[in-house]
Amino acid sequence: MARRNARAGGHDDDAPVFVISVAAELAGMHAQTLRQYDRLGLVTPSRTRGGGRRYSTRDVALLREVQRLSQEGVSLAGIQRILELETQVDALQAKVAELTEALDQARAALASGSRVFAVGPMGEVVPIRPGQRPPRHASSQALVVWRPER
Repeated sequence: MARRNARAGGHDDDAPVFVISVAAELAGMHAQTLRQYDRLGLVTPSRTRGGGRRYSTRDVALLREVQRLSQEGVSLAGIQRILELETQVDALQAKVAELTEALDQARAALASGSRVFAVGPMGEVVPIRPGQRPPRHASSQALVVWRPER
């Protein structure tokens, strides 16, 4: 899930700009550790055409978080699960914000006295007040016999 986050001055936190040695130095760990984290799927850097790893500022921050959790005694499997859950929480929070905005717009539309429409008995569009049911057509006098097949 690529998120774009351009800072003032045009810096993009997701731009893959650091080679593995620079990323390792920025994160305060050995380059071999970064390779291991990549193999495990904890931090997945971008790749060049030749297969070289390129890390973004966001990747380096994630590496620091992995290192912090590891130093607190969390296993790599535990760290992976924590990162998955954090990603899931971020997605759910974004969905809640989206739904809250949609609800606010619907409430504003109702408060402004906007019209609501429904489908009438012949398929036509009929205006109704909020909370009102569309008019029903007269019920049919037809008789339907159902016989189950044996």
